[in-house]
Amino acid sequence: MKLRIGHLYPREMSLYGDTGNVLAVRRRLEWRGHSAEVVAIEVGDQFDFSTVDILIGGGGPDSGQRHMAADLVERGEEVKAALETGVPLLAVCGMFQLLGRSFTTNEGEVLPGIGVFDAVTVATRRRIVGDVVLSTRFGRLVGFENHSGLTRLGPTQEPFGQVLSGRRRSLRHRDDGAVVGAAIGTYLHGPILPRNPVLADFLIDRALGRRGEGSASSLPPSSTPTRQEAPSPPGSPAPVSGPA
Repeated sequence: MKLRIGHLYPREMSLYGDTGNVLAVRRRLEWRGHSAEVVAIEVGDQFDFSTVDILIGGGGPDSGQRHMAADLVERGEEVKAALETGVPLLAVCGMFQLLGRSFTTNEGEVLPGIGVFDAVTVATRRRIVGDVVLSTRFGRLVGFENHSGLTRLGPTQEPFGQVLSGRRRSLRHRDDGAVVGAAIGTYLHGPILPRNPVLADFLIDRALGRRGEGSASSLPPSSTPTRQEAPSPPGSPAPVSGPA
């Protein structure tokens, strides 16, 4: 089966290797015997969100957010309609902020969001940078964060996870991201999906299940690829092969 992945604004919103999330989903689909069509959705592009199976968006600078925010708002009802049908979504950092209610920049400019998540973000003068460990419904996940925004969730909004280790724990701001149905927002770069394949498989399982293909939460051993290693010098330990 071919799944259609909508990559939201990659020209503006793909800092810190976030395009790797799209590559991870595509590769893990291929390992299962499926395929993927990746469609970049840029400002002004025509796109029918009713045709998409997975949506992925990454982080970007304030300038990138300014450039695409109005376009996202124009598409907001289409995006939310797709999510209501069960389309899974991963939104990282800056994209997560604009899928909330609003993001206020360091200059005081308020960029409206589309309200997928009940979350409001305000930039601060302090950047939050470093490795992160989260406790989530998917288990412990790891990643890297680099942002100045502090996000406050509404009283009934479920966070994606709780910070177990990282800079935000010392700031007593321990919620990370948000979850609504199969839509996930987070601050974790890394990229998050190659580093945490259980989350990639969640997106894939939801997309396949929505298309009537059932669950495929683990790769069968026969389809788990191995890396081709260069020959080792005499006396070196043998290379270890395994899943990426």
